[in-house]
Amino acid sequence: MRIFVKVKPNAKVEKVEKIDEVHFVVSVKAPPVEGKANEALIKLLSDYFNIPKGNIKIVSGLSSKSKIVEILKT
Repeated sequence: MRIFVKVKPNAKVEKVEKIDEVHFVVSVKAPPVEGKANEALIKLLSDYFNIPKGNIKIVSGLSSKSKIVEILKT
Protein backbone atom coordinates (compact mmCIF):
# COMPACT_ATOMS: atom_id res chain seq x y z
CA MET A 1 0.00 0.00 0.00
CA ARG A 2 1.31 3.46 -0.85
CA ILE A 3 0.30 6.57 1.04
CA PHE A 4 1.01 10.25 0.48
CA VAL A 5 2.37 12.02 3.55
CA LYS A 6 2.94 15.70 4.30
CA VAL A 7 5.48 15.98 7.10
CA LYS A 8 5.56 18.88 9.56
CA PRO A 9 8.96 18.86 11.32
CA ASN A 10 9.77 20.75 14.55
CA ALA A 11 6.19 20.31 15.79
CA LYS A 12 5.32 20.65 19.47
CA VAL A 13 3.21 17.49 19.45
CA GLU A 14 3.79 14.31 17.44
CA LYS A 15 0.63 13.12 15.70
CA VAL A 16 -0.75 11.40 12.61
CA GLU A 17 -3.79 12.98 10.94
CA LYS A 18 -5.69 10.96 8.36
CA ILE A 19 -7.10 13.13 5.57
CA ASP A 20 -8.53 10.26 3.51
CA GLU A 21 -7.59 6.65 2.71
CA VAL A 22 -4.19 7.51 1.20
CA HIS A 23 -3.39 11.05 2.40
CA PHE A 24 -1.92 11.81 5.82
CA VAL A 25 -0.40 14.79 7.65
CA VAL A 26 2.25 13.75 10.16
CA SER A 27 3.73 16.15 12.73
CA VAL A 28 7.09 15.18 14.23
CA LYS A 29 9.18 16.86 16.90
CA ALA A 30 12.47 16.06 15.13
CA PRO A 31 14.17 18.70 12.97
CA PRO A 32 14.63 18.09 9.24
CA VAL A 33 18.38 17.52 9.71
CA GLU A 34 20.39 14.40 8.82
CA GLY A 35 17.26 12.30 8.27
CA LYS A 36 16.00 12.71 11.84
CA ALA A 37 12.51 13.78 10.72
CA ASN A 38 12.35 10.79 8.34
CA GLU A 39 13.28 8.40 11.18
CA ALA A 40 10.62 9.97 13.41
CA LEU A 41 8.08 9.67 10.57
CA ILE A 42 8.77 5.95 10.16
CA LYS A 43 8.51 5.38 13.93
CA LEU A 44 5.19 7.25 14.17
CA LEU A 45 3.72 5.43 11.18
CA SER A 46 4.80 2.05 12.58
CA ASP A 47 2.99 2.86 15.83
CA TYR A 48 -0.07 4.18 13.96
CA PHE A 49 -0.43 1.13 11.68
CA ASN A 50 0.86 -1.28 14.36
CA ILE A 51 3.51 -2.81 12.09
CA PRO A 52 7.32 -3.14 12.36
CA LYS A 53 9.46 -0.18 11.25
CA GLY A 54 11.13 -2.47 8.69
CA ASN A 55 7.84 -2.70 6.80
CA ILE A 56 7.80 1.06 6.08
CA LYS A 57 9.86 2.61 3.31
CA ILE A 58 10.03 6.18 2.00
CA VAL A 59 9.78 5.72 -1.76
CA SER A 60 9.91 9.36 -2.83
CA GLY A 61 10.61 12.73 -1.22
CA LEU A 62 13.48 11.97 1.17
CA SER A 63 14.42 15.66 1.32
CA SER A 64 10.92 17.07 0.82
CA LYS A 65 7.94 17.68 3.10
CA SER A 66 5.71 15.74 0.69
CA LYS A 67 6.57 12.05 0.63
CA ILE A 68 5.32 8.83 -0.84
CA VAL A 69 5.58 6.03 1.70
CA GLU A 70 5.20 2.33 0.98
CA ILE A 71 3.73 0.18 3.75
CA LEU A 72 4.12 -3.58 3.56
CA LYS A 73 1.45 -5.40 5.52
CA THR A 74 2.28 -8.95 6.49
